Parts: sequence; structure tokens; C-alpha cells
Amino acid sequence: MTESLTSVSENPAAAAVDRAWSVLQDGGIVAYPSETVWGLAALPGHPVAVGRLYAVKGRQAHRPVQVSCQDARAALELAQPSAALTALSALWPGPLTLVTPALPGLASTLAPGGLVGLRVPSHPLALALLRRSGGRLLTTSCNPSGQPPALTSAQAQAMALADYVLAAETTGKPDEEPIGGQASTVVELPGGTLLRSGPLDEAVAALLAGVRAGQPHD
Repeated sequence: MTESLTSVSENPAAAAVDRAWSVLQDGGIVAYPSETVWGLAALPGHPVAVGRLYAVKGRQAHRPVQVSCQDARAALELAQPSAALTALSALWPGPLTLVTPALPGLASTLAPGGLVGLRVPSHPLALALLRRSGGRLLTTSCNPSGQPPALTSAQAQAMALADYVLAAETTGKPDEEPIGGQASTVVELPGGTLLRSGPLDEAVAALLAGVRAGQPHD
């Protein structure tokens, strides 16, 4: 029988996720692998942690980071419904970030300017960390602003941006073997503007074309 990530005493990945959760609770920053590039995570409800995430990243407060979610349902609960959002959410989990109008009243740390960037990763360790953390984390790529993101755990360690880096043995890849390597496709809704090219550009374009074809014309 396949061993569960919850078997902490026998599974190093589960132990690493528990350690990461402890760091997050204390206001720390965790570096973690995704199917695209390595990321940095902080608890969205911890003001000190949010401030530290922006500081270590070197990002100005008006430039939002994304909210990574454990599944599409957790992501959609933060956004105003739209036909485009519903259609594109079918691509989750996967390398897609949707920048979309947030629900009214959503905290400014999650939705500065009324827009929220939503992502549901497909990497099993990223998902395990999200589930352990209540379903949502404030995240960004693991790199100082303007520099290339980390693609290996060794690179994540060398950047020294996180208080804890999920250990190489939990990723299922050798320390120097890159993960995905291409950042997620980023699309702004409801218009469907491509903000950053990525692995799902063609799939996004096809779904948006279907949405537009189904909309009534004036």
C-alpha cells in the first residue's frame, strides 16, 4: 500500500511538511518546489510574515503576489464569478495563474487594488504544504525581484531568502536536477489578457475562444 504523506514518523516528506508548517506559523518564509519553479510561501493571515515575504523578495507593496490554493474550489471562493474564470479553472491544478476581480471585502494582503492572483499547483509536495496550512498560502517565485527563479533546492538554499527550504530528498529529484523550469501562464480576467507566457498559453486561448463564442452579441 502506498504510504501517506501523513505518516510523519516513516515518511520524510510528511516530516518536512510538518516542519514547514511550524516555520510558517512562527511568521517564517518557506521555500518549496512546484511543477514550474521554486516558490516562497508565507501565511496570508500573519502580518509579520506577509511583510517579510515582500521584504525578502524586494517587491514593492503595490505589486501583488499570488494566492496559491489547495484546489480550484478554494481558489474560486476568493473571486467574483465570471464565465472566463469558470472555464479556465478547469486547467487547475497546473501551471496557470489567474488575476481576477476579488470578492468584495477580501483582505488587501490577498487582493491589493481589488484583484487577486490565483494559482493551484500540481506538485504533490506543494499541495501537501497547502493542505497542511489550511488550504491557502501567499506565494511568489523563489528569487529576488528581477533575477531568475531557483530551479533546484541547492539554488533555493543559496539565495538565502527562506527560513526553511523543503529538503531535497522530499522532492523525488536529485539536488541539482531542475524542476519544471518555466513559470506559469498568467492571464488577467475577465478580458483574458495574457500577462506572461507560459506552459498553458494554447489551452487558455482555446478555452477563452469557447467562452467568447458562447457569449451573446449586442
